[in-house]
Amino acid sequence: MVTRRPSAPRSAIPQVSWREPRPAPIVLISGPEEVCAERATSRLREYLRAEDPSLEISDIDAADYTAGTLLAVSAPSLFGEPRLVRVSSVEKCSDAFLAEAISYLAGPQDGATIVLRHTGASVRGKKLLEAIRAGTGGGIEIACPAVRRDSDRYDFAAGEFREAGRRIASNALRSLVAAFADDLTELAAACQQLIVDVEGDITDQIVERYYGGRVETSAFTVADIAIAGRYGDALVSLRQALASGADPVPMVAAIAMKLRTMARVAGTRESSGALASRLGMKDWQVDRARRDLAGWNQDALGLAIQATARADAEVKGASRDPVFALERLITVIATRAPYGSA
Repeated sequence: MVTRRPSAPRSAIPQVSWREPRPAPIVLISGPEEVCAERATSRLREYLRAEDPSLEISDIDAADYTAGTLLAVSAPSLFGEPRLVRVSSVEKCSDAFLAEAISYLAGPQDGATIVLRHTGASVRGKKLLEAIRAGTGGGIEIACPAVRRDSDRYDFAAGEFREAGRRIASNALRSLVAAFADDLTELAAACQQLIVDVEGDITDQIVERYYGGRVETSAFTVADIAIAGRYGDALVSLRQALASGADPVPMVAAIAMKLRTMARVAGTRESSGALASRLGMKDWQVDRARRDLAGWNQDALGLAIQATARADAEVKGASRDPVFALERLITVIATRAPYGSA
């Protein structure tokens, strides 16, 4: 069964990338990914201030709104300075804000840019969003959907370096994304640190020097060695990772991620490009999974996935000894046999 992403709401207004925002009377920034939304808002401010340094900036909390505020801060000033009004928490907006914002769409103020931030966490404000997306007010939408898949995080990080005109080796980029698999904000900060601190191309060695101590990187290293069948080396690597402060929970999660990718790729005959497109992956991810599958069969892979599910429960509290649970999991993966069978 193929799981499909929810389709984006239909919209009659221009859809603009958060990396290249532009001003409009109404700018709707939708979706839960805060780092992208903050970038879009910041770049809009920079764009408008570059056009006119006298830009007036006002902030409104739609959840704690005082009637009349929107019209007051968007109205032309005595000297006609441009206005940027940033409205947060539209998904929690008050009735007063909702009524005034919908009314405002019928006659936006000249020289004012109204930025409405709606995370999508609730359906509150739906009538306002529908009116904006129908074209009322002459707005644009900047979508910031959640970045959940490995391929999306990879695209995000690659875009950071491409935008800065910098080159990063593909393996270095993979390691960097793996090191910050659970936090896009931290991944963005890590990319910017490398861009600022490092001259020239960014290599595997540079990423390892900066972020080699991250738990997720250690976890992927342990997983790679175990999947390759190097039992002794995998146990040594696991103990080193634990000694350096690695947490068993994200370590099991990293191992599960690699095994799931292997399972999705196993037995397919499509080209890497076609399979990657169908599964929402990158070509290199498919190629890596196919290399990882060398020496594996369906029974061994199924056994490893079951062992990972058991270990996941145990490191989250079902067992008193999460370290033993991890060692048993590594044993099953590296030997490709039930624990204690040989």
